[in-house]
Amino acid sequence: MSDERPATRRGAGRVLIAVYALFAVAATSRALYQLATRFHEAPLAYLLSAFAAVVYIVATVALARGGPTWTKVAMVSCTIELVGVLVVGTLSVVRPDDFPDATVWSDFGAGYGFVPVVLPVLGLWFLRSTRRAQRGVR
Repeated sequence: MSDERPATRRGAGRVLIAVYALFAVAATSRALYQLATRFHEAPLAYLLSAFAAVVYIVATVALARGGPTWTKVAMVSCTIELVGVLVVGTLSVVRPDDFPDATVWSDFGAGYGFVPVVLPVLGLWFLRSTRRAQRGVR
C-alpha cells in the first residue's frame, strides 16, 4: 500500500508545516497588535512584520497542500523569506535607527532564536530533496 499524500505532508514535512504554522500565527499576532496599537512608532518595522506574516501563511498553506503547483509556491515563498530575512537582518544591523522596534526578521531573527534565518534554508532544502526523490534522482 503506497502513501498517496504529498511528500510535504509526511515525515519531516509535517514538522516543517508545524513550524511554519507556528511562525504564521506568531508573526500575524505580533503584526496585528503592532499595527493596531503602535503603528506610528515604527511603521516600517511593523509593515515588514505584517509582510513576514503573509509569507509564513502562504508557505504554510503551500507546504500543506503539496503537489507540483503548491510546491512551486512553497519554493517561491521560502525564497522570498530567505531574501527578506537576509535584507532586513542586514539593514537592521547596519542601520539600526531605521528599525526602532524589532521585526520577525530583524537581526536575522535573533528575537526568535535565529529560526527565521534557518527555516527558509531548511524549507528550500526539503522541497528540493523531495522533488528530486519524486523524480528518482539522488
